[in-house]
Amino acid sequence: MKIEQNHSLQPYNSFGIEISSKYFSSFSSIESLEEIIEQQQKSSDPLLVLGGGSNILFTKNFDGWVIKNDLKGIDVIKTDRSFIYVKAMAGENWHQLVLHCVENGYAGIENLSLIPGNVGASPMQNIGAYGVEIKDVFYELEAYLITDKKIVRFSNKDCAFGYRESVFKRALKNQYIILSVTYQLRKEPIYNTSYGAIEKELDAMNIDRLSIKSIADAVINIRSSKLPDPKKIGNAGSFFKNPVIPTIQFELLKKSFPELPGFTIAEVVKVPAGWLIEQCGWKGFRKADAGCYDKQALVLVNYGKATGAEIFDLSTTIIQSVQEKFGITLEREVNII
Repeated sequence: MKIEQNHSLQPYNSFGIEISSKYFSSFSSIESLEEIIEQQQKSSDPLLVLGGGSNILFTKNFDGWVIKNDLKGIDVIKTDRSFIYVKAMAGENWHQLVLHCVENGYAGIENLSLIPGNVGASPMQNIGAYGVEIKDVFYELEAYLITDKKIVRFSNKDCAFGYRESVFKRALKNQYIILSVTYQLRKEPIYNTSYGAIEKELDAMNIDRLSIKSIADAVINIRSSKLPDPKKIGNAGSFFKNPVIPTIQFELLKKSFPELPGFTIAEVVKVPAGWLIEQCGWKGFRKADAGCYDKQALVLVNYGKATGAEIFDLSTTIIQSVQEKFGITLEREVNII
């Protein structure tokens, strides 16, 4: 076990923010995790677990322990008549898991291609895209309870999934470290192509026979055309959640803004945050190295040397402008540290 002090976290956050942590270590086994936790508890300094660092914005140095989850492994643990149960360790890259499943014909997560981050974040955030969320394919996870130093299993119900939410972001925040996630994937695919521009992209690709690979390729093409590569431009993907508002509020707004898009879910409507932000004039905005991406207003970016505080301040100003124009309060999807 190697513990480093005053360690730069710039390589470990997709915004590329130059900050440091008081202590830094990584673990690739339960034994090494337990050793680190023992040392951390002796110091009483705060603890932060990092996966892919793709959904986090550091606004200052972290005065505590940052530990990186490097648990690796992907295995089929069982099958039944309809499903294949794939267990992936939390340190695996999410997109690489998707590609592995597509290659092997395990259906269900192809719509979630090219989402940045690691497997461990997938249930925590209940990641979703193009009509699919993790809760739709989730079977169970294993997590390490820090206080009791034991491994606990969580079912789908236990996770209390919501829109980009789970029990690990609310009631059990900072109490558990996710070790592995098992997904219930289909032997026979049920294709989901109606959301977003998937069908249009499939047509452009001249796909004659639909497959999970063609859907994955279509999603990759769409995301690549709209979202910046974090290796080139620092970002965390979608910075804000799409707001959900009452139907009556949506109908009233449509009178003033006839072009306002929305997706009805029961008695509420999900409104695209990117559209709201763009209508307020933020798309393509840049101040120094903090900006709003010119191809997708939902994405805030670091063009080089922006600080986390500068990006956070920009997000605050955007929230205020959307509230003033539409009466809708945007919520940040990215975790602020």
